[in-house]
Amino acid sequence: MTAQSNFTSTETRGKIGIITMNNDSKRNALSEGLLEEINDNLDEFEKKGIAAVIIRAKQASKVWSAGHDIKELPTHADPLGYYDPLEETLRKIQQFPGAVICMIQGGVWGGACDLIMTADIVIGDPTCTFAITPVKLGLPYNASGILHFMNRLGVNIAKEMFFTAEPVAAERAKELGILNHLVAADQLEQFTLSLAEKITSHSSLSMAVIKEQFRLLANAHPVSPETFERIQGLRRKVYFSQDYAEGIKAFLEKRPPQFSGQ
Repeated sequence: MTAQSNFTSTETRGKIGIITMNNDSKRNALSEGLLEEINDNLDEFEKKGIAAVIIRAKQASKVWSAGHDIKELPTHADPLGYYDPLEETLRKIQQFPGAVICMIQGGVWGGACDLIMTADIVIGDPTCTFAITPVKLGLPYNASGILHFMNRLGVNIAKEMFFTAEPVAAERAKELGILNHLVAADQLEQFTLSLAEKITSHSSLSMAVIKEQFRLLANAHPVSPETFERIQGLRRKVYFSQDYAEGIKAFLEKRPPQFSGQ
């Protein structure tokens, strides 16, 4: 069974649900429209008792997702607040009672890299790369997003990815734990489907409870009110800065930004 929307298409195969991002003209940028469709798709799959969801781009895509739609980021306001569409999608993925698998071909940039960090399993082929790029825009990344990278990669590797904004190639991504599996391009789809089928053959109730325990334990980092307020103050300093305004303007004008540190 398949369904087509503006930015995604969906398919079900038994207890497996597949979400295909198909906004090729925007390189699957995570616009509000695309994210809303992913959320709606996940809600519908949950109602149907789907036990494993695969999120993918079209076959042989050069870019899996270009990350945030920069034109939708606000200026002089928190660009990654709690109710930001991407933040809502990340929580939806984490709270989905079945396994969420990202099947990757091509580049994964910016906020899309955060999305795959929240997925339960990530499988890619040799064309995939991963880059988290807020420093290229002067963007103040949020604490929950940084925690996603720390939980998956550890502090030192997460710092390197954020500080350099350089893409991590497939082989190193496998070594670092970004990828669970690195598979030849012509075997990627079948391998991913086979893994999903294996997952759906087990107790969905048991898996849902175990997944929720993973989520709760991964977020079990107590933060004092003073620390939380300091984090918010630090981020506010950046999103009201000249650097953030310049980063967005330079991106839209397709030129290198001239950051002043102010």
